[in-house]
Amino acid sequence: MFWLLFAIFLAACFAAGSTGGLFPPGEWYRKLDKPSWTPPDWVFPVTWTTLYLCMATAGARAALADGNAVAVALWSLQIALNGLWTPVFFGLRKLKLGLVVLGCLWISVAATLVALWQVDWIAGALFVPYLVWVSIAGALNASVLRRNPSEA
Repeated sequence: MFWLLFAIFLAACFAAGSTGGLFPPGEWYRKLDKPSWTPPDWVFPVTWTTLYLCMATAGARAALADGNAVAVALWSLQIALNGLWTPVFFGLRKLKLGLVVLGCLWISVAATLVALWQVDWIAGALFVPYLVWVSIAGALNASVLRRNPSEA
């Protein structure tokens, strides 16, 4: 049963991640003024693949745990917000709205981490790197917004 649930949660992760293919960064993003600590392009797919594997594992573990309703509901919310950021930031080119979405994503990831931890501490621990990455993404989004006020 675990592997079936893992496949379902992984499909949800890759569905959210597919927005990156629908709305690639492109020339517009390359021309933006970005901070020196912006990760190189190759880091993003490697990081997201790793995070999606952790997120799917956490979701599957939680789905098998007793008292999982809040954790699974929050998991669903965070993956929806995860899939929303790319179309807003890269598709609509709305840096400020992207930061709002990222703020909501950060809150939902933090809440999901806590809820997961309560039903399965390993599932909760698997969300720690995700929260770190979303924190970095939020700082990067805020820095890009500050450096490119005409693109807000």
